[in-house]
Amino acid sequence: MRQQKRRVGYRATAYLFTFVVILYVAVFMNTPYIVYQPGSASEVAPMIHVQNADRDEKGTFMMTTVSASYANVALLIASVFNSNSEVVRKETRLGDKTEQEYAAEQVYYMNSSQSFAVQAAYHAANIPYKDVVDYLYVFSVPATGNREQFRPGDKIISVEGQTIPDPDALSALLSRRKIGDPVDVLLQREGKEVKEKVKLVEVKNQETGAVKPGLGVVIGAVQKVKPEVEGKTVSFVDTDVGGPSAGLMFTMEIYNQLTPGDLTKGHRVAGTGTIEADGSVGAIGGVKHKIVAADRKGAEIFFVPVKNYDEARAKADQIGTDMKLVPVSTLAEALKYMQELPVKS
Repeated sequence: MRQQKRRVGYRATAYLFTFVVILYVAVFMNTPYIVYQPGSASEVAPMIHVQNADRDEKGTFMMTTVSASYANVALLIASVFNSNSEVVRKETRLGDKTEQEYAAEQVYYMNSSQSFAVQAAYHAANIPYKDVVDYLYVFSVPATGNREQFRPGDKIISVEGQTIPDPDALSALLSRRKIGDPVDVLLQREGKEVKEKVKLVEVKNQETGAVKPGLGVVIGAVQKVKPEVEGKTVSFVDTDVGGPSAGLMFTMEIYNQLTPGDLTKGHRVAGTGTIEADGSVGAIGGVKHKIVAADRKGAEIFFVPVKNYDEARAKADQIGTDMKLVPVSTLAEALKYMQELPVKS
């Protein structure tokens, strides 16, 4: 009897061990793949605040996203049975960047797209403006840099107690120091202030070979756009979305709030595309997933960059959507389409 109980106990332990191993492999073990799927189609109006806005909006403008997940085995298996899934290797997305560096880069692109959207909307609405550097942003920290003090995504608030207006000002300040000198740096990280004592490292100009002291980080400047008339300031709420592809839809919503009347005409309007300050609309990635996301949210119209139209059309035909696809290369074309669109009854 004891022997039989012992065998049952061994068998139960083996089953439990096997279950734990399978669970770990399926859920927790990393794979070298990313799974892309349709993301969301979200109204952009709640993401934007315009002073003295005309909020007469019966319809809605929506930005569209792609869901990108670093895949476990379970997700890879599930993607086989999902016609809207796309599996790619990580390096096609990350290149030589780490996951943290890539995420920081996407946040920077989102912030830049918002600045461009404000500029393009001001220009279309004939509102004079100027753009200034809002803050310096840390893209990445090279192996030779100060990895203990900086992280991708940090905002540089001040150096040696001085607010730094642009990269040139930072370079000028540090040029008065020597390599190895410590400097006080105030950062903002995940919404909190962080103080660091940073030793300056050697930074080499790749073109001239000249050496100078630096913080040992790769930075970019995030612009802030200021209207030159009172009561037209535009600001954004924080989002969990990265990348530049919401630029066109941000611009459409900002323009709608800056000008009288309802540009939506009561329609549900989705779309995608980067935006430049001059109103140029650029191509994006993952448009086939965004078509599905927009269709699921009942979009009637979808603005798509001209260079993405063929891929978008093929996906729209595949899923049998009734959405009207409108290819555009400029903001002016998108505005003209909406202005000529009849009001929805």
